[in-house]
Amino acid sequence: MQFAYYPGCSLSATGRAYQESTAATAGKLDIELTELEGWNCCGATTYMSVRELLSYAISARNLSLAMQRGQDIVAPCSACFTILRKTDHYLHTVPDLRKKVKTALEAAGLSYEPGSVKVRHLLEVTCANGGLDRIRDQVTRPLKGLKVAPYYGCQIVRPAVPWDNAENPMMLDRLLDALGADVQKFPAKTRCCGASLMASNEAAALRLCKNLLLCAQQNGAEIIVTTCPLCQMNLDAFQKKINAIYGTSFSIPVLYFTQLLGVAMGVGTSDLGLGREIVAAAPYLERFTDMPKQLTSGQEN
Repeated sequence: MQFAYYPGCSLSATGRAYQESTAATAGKLDIELTELEGWNCCGATTYMSVRELLSYAISARNLSLAMQRGQDIVAPCSACFTILRKTDHYLHTVPDLRKKVKTALEAAGLSYEPGSVKVRHLLEVTCANGGLDRIRDQVTRPLKGLKVAPYYGCQIVRPAVPWDNAENPMMLDRLLDALGADVQKFPAKTRCCGASLMASNEAAALRLCKNLLLCAQQNGAEIIVTTCPLCQMNLDAFQKKINAIYGTSFSIPVLYFTQLLGVAMGVGTSDLGLGREIVAAAPYLERFTDMPKQLTSGQEN
């Protein structure tokens, strides 16, 4: 399968491990991701509330570039996925917006026909093309006994996607099961982590993250696996502060689904960005990888 790959801003910074593990695993599943040349920021969710028209216009520019290549666009970041998909939807259904964005694109020598590009999330693409049976065939190191909480976050299912249940998505659960992991019940799987609220109302965001970590802990999870770089950063980077404020003792590694996918398929840890996380996953992964238990988290930054 060939796609126009839209990495988004996070994957070259805080989500670097997501980028590395995506590159390391996609080829093994015959997924060809060719980076969209000249891509720009999707506009992000916060920008839409500040300068809505400009946000739609710069998001539509990415869709226009994908249309020129005649390929569907794949986004690993759940926020980017939602924004690009939302832009395509509103350009299709709101004539006045479509007209204004059309004028903006024409000024840059571009055009976009709503509906001509399908926006797909990396999780969905990973589980397509032969499905979970194909993934099982690629597993060389089953994650037997690893207790994992599947965290989708709120963006990937908003608005509802045709390939999963918006209220109780199961695609990530089934993928982790195919890798041999012990998938834990996680009722908070689609609750918000606070996202960029961490920059404007830290107290509220920390409370949301505390509730997610507590849910994972109470349901026996050793590791949280997510599909979104902002979810990963919030849950991973702020555990120490959450512990100080709430008197908790969380120490739960937060990884990307592509990292566990790579571990199960025998990819080397250095190619998966393992060790970049703040709360070290090494103690839980040493039995499946070449990763030393004493590896200091974040030492490869």
